[in-house]
Amino acid sequence: MALDKNQIAKRIAQEVKDRYFVNLGIGIPTLVANYVRHDIAVEFQSENGVLGMGPFPFEGEEDADIINAGKQTITTLPGASFFDSAFSFGMIRAQKVDLTILGAMEVSENGDIANWKIPGKMVKGMGGAMDLVASAENIIVAMMHVNKAGESKILKRCTLPLTGVGCVKKVVTELAVLEVTPKGFKLLERAPGVSVEEIIKATEAELIIEGDIPEMAID
Repeated sequence: MALDKNQIAKRIAQEVKDRYFVNLGIGIPTLVANYVRHDIAVEFQSENGVLGMGPFPFEGEEDADIINAGKQTITTLPGASFFDSAFSFGMIRAQKVDLTILGAMEVSENGDIANWKIPGKMVKGMGGAMDLVASAENIIVAMMHVNKAGESKILKRCTLPLTGVGCVKKVVTELAVLEVTPKGFKLLERAPGVSVEEIIKATEAELIIEGDIPEMAID
């Protein structure tokens, strides 16, 4: 059974360690804050100038003045701080962020990422994506394995304009957990009920498969 977006976020939350500073990109990554273990201390950073984000607010408890980089209303934890974008990007460029979680439209087997533009479609601009991928040491991508037409987004080479080159470490999709290695994508885990054969069929890039591939533990 393919995962939904919340389950993808729940699996990525397992990668968040105690005392990490974590930047969450827009889309699926913003859901990760809802699923981090309560027994660890994590600081979520948003590039619009927030440190100490919490889960999304319950309906009726939203504060329109407290938003993330995707303009979604958020909550903040005790001790949270607010600052301007220059200070925020100073933190990012100085590599103060331990983990960056981004969405993507395509990822290639050598860790290239395309997540900001589809040619011919209007976009507001690059935003903070290029700074994030240029500065981060540890990047995990949360994305769908295939597009609406059923075509793979896990590729030998990206076809869309690149955001960063050779920077992605791990990808979590509705079908699988993939690690980017010097030899290409290594299949680490598969979604519950999804076969290795289904993942191979949905992946344009070659997969490194060693031994039995365990199912993701997301409950």
